Amino acid sequence: MMLRPTTRSCLVSIRSLSSSNLLPAVAGNGPNDLLNEVRLLSSRGQLQEALSLFYNTPPQLHSLQTYATLFHECARRGYLQQGLSLHHFMLAHFPNSTSDLFVTNHLINMYSKCGYLQHAQKLFDEMPERNVVSWTALVSGYAQFGQSAESFRLFSGMLGDRRSRPNEFAFTSVLSSCDDLCGKQLHALVLKMGLDASVYVANALITMYSKNYKVEEAWTLFKSLGCWTQVSWNSMIAGFQLAKLGMHAVGVFVKMHHEGIGFNRATLLSVFSSLCGSNDIEMDLGLKFCFQVYCLSVKTGFISEVEVATAFMKAYSELGGDISEFYHLFLETSCQDIIFWTSMITAFAERDPVKAFSLYRQLLREDLRPDLYTFSIVLKACAGFVTELHASAIHSQVIKAGFEDDTVLRNALIHAYTRSGSITLSKKVFEEMGCRDLVSWNSVLKAYGLHGKAKEALQVFQQMDLKPDTATFVALLSACSHSGMVEEGLRIFDSMFKGHGIIPQLDHYACMVDILGRAGRITEAEELIRRMPMEPDSVVWSALLGSCRKHGETQLAKIAVSKLKQMEPEKSLGYVQMSNIYSSGGRFNEAGTIRKEMDGSGVKKEPGLSWIEVGNQVHEFASGGRHHPQRDAICTKLQVLIGQLKEIGYVPETSLALHDIEEEHKQEQLFHHSEKMALAFALMNEGNLHCGGNVIRIMKNIRICVDCHNFMKLASDFLQKEIIVRDSNRFHHFKNKICSCNDYW
Repeated sequence: MMLRPTTRSCLVSIRSLSSSNLLPAVAGNGPNDLLNEVRLLSSRGQLQEALSLFYNTPPQLHSLQTYATLFHECARRGYLQQGLSLHHFMLAHFPNSTSDLFVTNHLINMYSKCGYLQHAQKLFDEMPERNVVSWTALVSGYAQFGQSAESFRLFSGMLGDRRSRPNEFAFTSVLSSCDDLCGKQLHALVLKMGLDASVYVANALITMYSKNYKVEEAWTLFKSLGCWTQVSWNSMIAGFQLAKLGMHAVGVFVKMHHEGIGFNRATLLSVFSSLCGSNDIEMDLGLKFCFQVYCLSVKTGFISEVEVATAFMKAYSELGGDISEFYHLFLETSCQDIIFWTSMITAFAERDPVKAFSLYRQLLREDLRPDLYTFSIVLKACAGFVTELHASAIHSQVIKAGFEDDTVLRNALIHAYTRSGSITLSKKVFEEMGCRDLVSWNSVLKAYGLHGKAKEALQVFQQMDLKPDTATFVALLSACSHSGMVEEGLRIFDSMFKGHGIIPQLDHYACMVDILGRAGRITEAEELIRRMPMEPDSVVWSALLGSCRKHGETQLAKIAVSKLKQMEPEKSLGYVQMSNIYSSGGRFNEAGTIRKEMDGSGVKKEPGLSWIEVGNQVHEFASGGRHHPQRDAICTKLQVLIGQLKEIGYVPETSLALHDIEEEHKQEQLFHHSEKMALAFALMNEGNLHCGGNVIRIMKNIRICVDCHNFMKLASDFLQKEIIVRDSNRFHHFKNKICSCNDYW
C-alpha cells in the first residue's frame, strides 16, 4: 500500500515544526539568504530546525533549489515523513515543480533511499525528460533494497537512452545486488565500455563475485588490478569471509598490512568475522591471530568502536577463548565507558543471558546511562529467557529513557517478546509502532511463524506497505513449514521472482525442502535439491535428513548424513538422526554401529536440557534430573502425574527408545526426559510461577520428541493449564489436548 501525504498530516507536521521558539532569523530578505541558512543548519545536523525555518518564511522566498537541498537532507537521514510533508507542501505552492529535472531527481533519490520505490518509480515514469542521475538514483534504490531484478531491468533500459550513458556509480549500484549471471553480463559491458580501469567498478565486481560465492573469480580480478585501494583490499577480505575461508582472509590482511595500506573499521569487522565459522583455520591458530588483530585494534583506537569490540568478542568466544579472562581485563581497564560495557554484554548476550543481564545491572550501579545500542543488546539477551519478565522490565526502562518511539528498539522488543514466549506482547508492540521499517514487518512475520500462526503471518504480509526482501520470504516460508501449508508455501516460493523480482537463496531452498519433506513429498524435496542453482549447504541437508527421520526414508537419509559429515564433521546431528532412524525401525545393531563411529570420531552429542523459571531463578534439568538437588521429589511427582495421564489415554512411544531393552526400561527412559522433569518441578512450585501458574513455560535446547509432545498435550488438558514449550525449532502452545503446531513439527 502506497503511503501518500494527506493535507491533515502535513498540517499537523508543519504546525509542530512551526511551534519552535528557537528559530534563527533569516539574515536577508531574498531566496538566497534562506537557502544559505537552510544549508548551514543542515550541515550542522539540524534538519528539523532547517525545516522549521523554511515553513515559517513566506512561500515567495522558497526556491526550487531550497526544496532540493531539503529533499537531499531528508534522503541522507532517512526522514521519509518529513520528506512526504515537504513534497506535499511544494505541490501546493509550486504546482509545476515536478517538471523541473533537478528537483525531481532529488525527489526520486529521497524516495529511493527511504525504500518508497513505487513512489520513486511513479515520479520517474512521469518525467518529461531524464538524465543519468534520474536513472542511477532509481537503479541504486532498487539495488539497496534487494530488488536485483528490478535494478537490472532498469539499468538495461538505461542503455537504450542515448542521453544517459551509465557512469561508474550506475555500474557499482547495479552490481551491488545482482547474481553472478547478470554480473558476468555487466562485467562484459564494463570491458566493452572501457570502465575496467575504474577502481570503483573493479571493487564492485570483486564484491559481486564474492557475494555470489565465486571467490576464485573475485581473487583473479583482484590480482589483475593495476593499483589497489583500501576498498579493494576490504572487498577481497570480505569475499574470503563470505566463502568461510578464514586463512585466506587473514593472508590478504597480513599482506595489506605489510604493504603499508591503512585499515579501517570495515577491514577489522571482516577479519574478525572471517575467524568465525571458517572452514580452513584451526582453533588455536585462529585464537592467536584474533588476539593479534585485537592488539592492532587497541593500538589504532578502533577497539573503542562498539561494532569492532563486539566483533572481536564474538570471534574470541567462538574460537574457544575464555571470555572471563577478557572480563577481568575489562574490569582492570581505566576506560570503562558505555561502549566497553555494551561490548561485554554483547559477548554474553547469546551464550549466557543471565550473565549479560547481571552485567547490565552492574552497569546501572556504576551510574552509566544505557544508550540505544545498549538497550538493543540487553533485549537480545532477554530473548534467551524462559519468560517475558526481563523483556518487560527493560521495556519500562526504554520508555523511561525516552526511547520508546525508536524503531530499532521496537524491533528488538518484538524479537525479545517473541523468543521469550509472548506473541501477544510482540503483536502489541508492532501495532503501536508509528513508523515501521522492513525489519519490523519481518520480525512480526517471523513471530507468527515461530508460534504456529501461519495464517496470521500471511494476513500481515498482505498489509505490508513496503517492498518485501529476502528475509521476508524466509519468514513466510518458515511459517508455512511450521504449519504444514504446502501449497501456500509453493505459491509463495514461485512468486518470489515472478512477482517480486527476488532470486531465491539457500535459506529459501532449505525452507522448501523442509515444507515438502515434512509433508512426505520427499522425492520432490530431493528433486528440488538437484535443481538448485547453487551447492546445497548443511541447512538444506539437515532439512532433508529431518524429513527422512520423520518418514523412515533410510537410503536417502544416508546420503544426507554423508553430506553433513563432510560439511560439519565436528557436529553430531547426522550421527544422532541416523541412529534414531535405525532405532525407530528396530535395527538396534546398525544404530549401535553409528554410535560407535560417532565416539570414534570424537564427536559429542549435545545433551538434552530444559529450563524453567520459578520466582526469579532459572532451573536447569538434564534427562533424569541429574544434578538437581530436588531430584527425588521431582521424580516422585512425575511418577504420580504419569500414572494419572495413563488413566486418560497416555501411551508411551517406546519405539523412540534407542536400545534393544525390555519394554519397562524403555518407558523409564522416556519418563525422565528433561521437559517432563521441568513440568513436574513447575507443579511443585505453582505459587511462584509467572501468570499465577495458569501458564507453564519450558525452554528446551533440542527438538521435542513425539512422546513428550503427546505427554504435554494430555497434561495440558488434565491440569487445565496452558503449557508452552520452546524447543530448538519453534514454540508449542499446548492447551486442551491440542498443540498450536497441529502435530506438524
